[in-house]
Amino acid sequence: MPSTPASANPCQACGACCATFRVSFYWADAEARGLPPALTEQVNPWLGCMAGTNRRAPRCAALDGTIGSEVGCRVYEQRPDPCREVQAGDSQCLKARARHGLPALSATG
Repeated sequence: MPSTPASANPCQACGACCATFRVSFYWADAEARGLPPALTEQVNPWLGCMAGTNRRAPRCAALDGTIGSEVGCRVYEQRPDPCREVQAGDSQCLKARARHGLPALSATG
């Protein structure tokens, strides 16, 4: 888990985005970032995704914990760009939180 306290990082008390979206990226990015092969899946000849996110009810295999309570990413430092792009309170965050019945966050957390 990242070392930032949950009070400073609302994402560590949420995890909804990790259990809402398919996290896809160019296949070579996984190796370049050092992602363990067991935590990625091939989508097509050009794209890979985080294991567990290419399902009807996605949940990233790297996510530990309970959605909406306390969560952490086992590969936080190596996470792909789609994970880095979602920000607390942005439109993707709000969509994910609503899907899991969590209240909206402001764009500042």
